[in-house]
Amino acid sequence: MADPALTIPASRARRDHVPLGIAFMLAATVTFALSTAISKWQVAHYSFAEVLFLRALGSLPVCALLILPRSGLAVFRTERLRDHVGRSATQAVAQSLIVVALGLMPLAGAVAINFSSPLFATLFAALWLKEKVGLARGLALIVGFGGVLLVASPGADSFRSGALFALANAVLFGSVTAAVRGMSATESAETLTMYQMVLLAVFFALAMPFAGFAAPGGGDLAAMLFNGVLNGVGQYCWTRALTLAPPAAVGPFYYFSIVWALLLGFFVWGDVPTLALLTGSAIVVASGLVLLWREAARKQAAKRAKGRIEA
Repeated sequence: MADPALTIPASRARRDHVPLGIAFMLAATVTFALSTAISKWQVAHYSFAEVLFLRALGSLPVCALLILPRSGLAVFRTERLRDHVGRSATQAVAQSLIVVALGLMPLAGAVAINFSSPLFATLFAALWLKEKVGLARGLALIVGFGGVLLVASPGADSFRSGALFALANAVLFGSVTAAVRGMSATESAETLTMYQMVLLAVFFALAMPFAGFAAPGGGDLAAMLFNGVLNGVGQYCWTRALTLAPPAAVGPFYYFSIVWALLLGFFVWGDVPTLALLTGSAIVVASGLVLLWREAARKQAAKRAKGRIEA
């Protein structure tokens, strides 16, 4: 899935192409949903570290082919190497948690809980960065967390265990988003993406001796590497969408991921969505949209105020 901490620096903004941005975002949701489904299938037979290492290994050349011809090795030029390492290490843990969750619960449930990461990002930004939450955002947080509780509501013990892993992933992603909010002020999307892919491959390679490794057959190996290709293409489409149009225009379409997850879960694993899952997912999505639009409105207000001052 896309990294919610990855944003496009305002200084690199281009003229908006909203329809094309929406098309790229929808393409990203399809590829991420397929990649997540493949990871769920693989983790039933291989360790999470092996699944994620081979996924990262498949994603790396895709991102390199899309980015390096335009930027060259200059894309790795940075004065914030420590921040990149810290961000990628935290992301490696978060991805490990969500893949473990996929092995314990239905696909759509894990995806829905993952969507709560913006709620945690807002909460951590208020606690750590002292950002003002306001009444509307505060209500969105409360209602959104209620939706998460519905999704993680009573079921089999394995479902509850999976929900805990998925929730831990959402918390971690939310904290990363708040902690590295400033990285996009100095780092391009291309730099963030390349460091992410390289460092994730390194971290998962280091984890494999401890998590376990089983030599995959030809078919499984091809599926694992194809999973990485899908993830790399999805990451590119998601980043491209944000360079073509404002987040408030394309962000809502990212929630189509839950639709694909529900369909894949039903047709591949026979998971029939419960009323609690559907209701909780709708609440989490609605809360995320409220936060997205409120953030867009806040930025527009700040821009107008700055314009008046300069005038």
